[in-house]
Amino acid sequence: MSNAIRKFAAVAKSLYRDEQGANMVEYILIIAAVALPLLAVVLWYRNEISEWASEKWNDIRGVDDPVTP
Repeated sequence: MSNAIRKFAAVAKSLYRDEQGANMVEYILIIAAVALPLLAVVLWYRNEISEWASEKWNDIRGVDDPVTP
C-alpha cells in the first residue's frame, strides 16, 4: 500500500513541477472563456436559429417557390 502512495506522490510532484501542465491549464481556461458564452448564446436563441436554418434550407430546396409550368 505504501508503495502505491509513493508512486502517486512521485507522479503528483512531477506534475506540480511541470510547467507545461500550467500552460495547458491556461489554454483550457482561455478556450472555456470563449466557448461557454458562445454556448450560452446558442442555447438562448436555439429556437430562432432553428427557424432561420429551416427557412434557409427551404429556400435552397425551393419548397416555397411556386411551381411554373
